[in-house]
Amino acid sequence: MTILSRATGIAAVALALAAGCGAPARPSGSPAAGDVNIAGAGATFPYPIYARWAAAYAAETGSRLNYQSIGSGGGIAQIKAATVDLGASDAPLTGEELDRLGLVQWPQIIGGVALVVHLDGIAPDQLRLTPDLVAGIFLGDVKTWNDPAIAALNPGLPLPDREIGVVHRADASGTTWIFTNYLCKVSEPWRSQVGNDTAVAWPVGAGGKGNEGVAAYVQRLTGTIGYVEFAYALQNHMTTTLLENAAGRFVAPSLDTFRAAAANADWTGAPDFSTVLTDEPGPDSWPLTGASFILFHRSQPDAAKAREVLDFFAWAFANGDHMATELDYVPIPDDVVRMVEQMWATEITSGGRAIWTP
Repeated sequence: MTILSRATGIAAVALALAAGCGAPARPSGSPAAGDVNIAGAGATFPYPIYARWAAAYAAETGSRLNYQSIGSGGGIAQIKAATVDLGASDAPLTGEELDRLGLVQWPQIIGGVALVVHLDGIAPDQLRLTPDLVAGIFLGDVKTWNDPAIAALNPGLPLPDREIGVVHRADASGTTWIFTNYLCKVSEPWRSQVGNDTAVAWPVGAGGKGNEGVAAYVQRLTGTIGYVEFAYALQNHMTTTLLENAAGRFVAPSLDTFRAAAANADWTGAPDFSTVLTDEPGPDSWPLTGASFILFHRSQPDAAKAREVLDFFAWAFANGDHMATELDYVPIPDDVVRMVEQMWATEITSGGRAIWTP
């Protein structure tokens, strides 16, 4: 299956999941496989791994899973309206929002946002950027690639005398939430002028739809810089940058640096699993690391379908780690998985009865 076969617009995966001979056993207490149509929508950040998991899960169930990669804002809107069975967002909702909407959330995967550039003569992970430079570029204060501050940080690189073309998300996006959360932590001008949200009033630049759209825009136009989920950078052979982290070291986006940032996460102290992983301490931490969350209604109208959804994510927790690491995502730690499944057992019901048995 080609995960990133489209570079623009909405990416949707409709997967016919047919039972296979010799498939591993379904989770204990699972209903028999049947023709269940499950609909999900939301973040583009985890789309590559959700598609990979869904394809692998085909051998275990007769369900059909349709996940539309429309951005976190779209996923939140659709789960609010109950037009999908599950939503996905890289921006965690607050406890107040979850209670008001009758939702629960849990982290399903951890990954990283990469800064990508299109500059002739510069290879991946050669260009160094500091937090101040990144904020200055996206604020429009640093305007050219041979700006003295960039040149001083990158002696010997062939930096062109050309305007920096900024590319950002045009849709409400959890990737944008992670990126702007980071910028708010490291830049007072960004914090006071723009702020942190899934969609912001960008001071400069052009917008692309989804991670796919931003990646395509940067690939087409020389002199551009954008931010995308790391799997999109890898799949599209894009030029990533180094970024100075909280420890003052220049690090590259990678599974190891995402894992280093995730190692500092305090899941037990975060209400509703709302842990934020940007600008984490540690010499090897990638500053733009984040989790992606599943949004699900506490009270489910269809117990069988709800159980099918939970079975899929439980299978992914139990069997999907190697697929996640192959795509440079960090699996959720086992102790957090146990916390998530306990939450399923105690907080998700149908007709007043529990759906999940951990």
